Amino acid sequence: MSAAKKIGGDKAIWIVVIALAIFSFLPVYSASSNFGVNLIFSNIIKHVSIIFIGIMIMYSTHLLDYKYFKGLSLIVLPLVIFLLFFASFQGNVIDGANANRWLNIPILDISFQPSTLASIFLLIYLSNFLSKEKNKNLSLTKTFLLMWLPIILVVGLILPSNFSTALLIFIMSTMIIFIAGYKLKHLTALFLLFIFLISSFLYAVNKFPDIIPNRVDTWTNRIENFVNNDIDDTSNYQINRAKAAIANGKIFGVGAGKSSMKYILPQSTSDFIFSIIAEEYGIIVSLIILLLYVVLLFRIIITSYRSQTKFGQLVSVAVGIPVVFQAFTNMAVAVQLIPVTGQPLPLVSTGGTSIWITFLAMGILLSVSKNKIKYNTVAIDD
Repeated sequence: MSAAKKIGGDKAIWIVVIALAIFSFLPVYSASSNFGVNLIFSNIIKHVSIIFIGIMIMYSTHLLDYKYFKGLSLIVLPLVIFLLFFASFQGNVIDGANANRWLNIPILDISFQPSTLASIFLLIYLSNFLSKEKNKNLSLTKTFLLMWLPIILVVGLILPSNFSTALLIFIMSTMIIFIAGYKLKHLTALFLLFIFLISSFLYAVNKFPDIIPNRVDTWTNRIENFVNNDIDDTSNYQINRAKAAIANGKIFGVGAGKSSMKYILPQSTSDFIFSIIAEEYGIIVSLIILLLYVVLLFRIIITSYRSQTKFGQLVSVAVGIPVVFQAFTNMAVAVQLIPVTGQPLPLVSTGGTSIWITFLAMGILLSVSKNKIKYNTVAIDD
């Protein structure tokens, strides 16, 4: 049987993911112009290669029964927490700010962020834990080690170097607990826990500013300058250039490869690639990109609703919603609805492990939509 005949799962998800991935070649190639002539082709070749590997990851993953990820999360999550610990104590500092979000693999000369792995496997782990009906009757103290401690460790270790990712994981964890039907006191406890983590970190930073590298100044500056619209600030410089690119594109855009802002807009291939798309292809294509993510959101909800197992319902939301949420966050930053977060546009922006993790998430989602046929119409207790 050919590989094409083995393709299963929700066809709409396949179409949206492949469409966004292939379309990304155009803005990435164009935005790479600000790197210089010698790096244009190397950057686009690298991006195409990463996308191709990502599609292979998604295809291979969707062939598996998604239930295998229950056991895999039990193995990978402790490993990822260890990597987060290791990364936290590297001592990497840039301009006095914590820069410990990256790990390097010496032999392969590859860098990756453990937080990308942590974000997906923590949510898969929580989906597995919360899918067991018996856990709903357990008290907070009895679930502390198995549910609360992993959340504390992951969010707490990511927080000093990457607030936006830590916040995203916290929001998604809260969402999964809510969907699983846990009581309001659990959600309240999780919210208070996050406030406690932030307060404790801010206190430690204030008490030992020279000992604990942090990005608190970056966070506060971004929020203050977002509110005050300080033109001289770096983040607002990016936002102003991003909005100028969108305004320059108007309805139909200036044409493929003809962006003028790509030469002066920082992070034009990643954090602000949506602005380059809007400038070159106009508001119509930008709205189509937005519509594709909306379609993906609806297919995630439908896949979750149709799943015949509790774990399938939760894991569909756990791996799918963060992708759409991140996309909306990226586009909201570009039009200055929220402060700069540093979140890329999933399946479109350049990257490495973050792109592969996104394709892995889509593969799991497709596996859920494909394997629902194998189970009875009566919901199965995982």
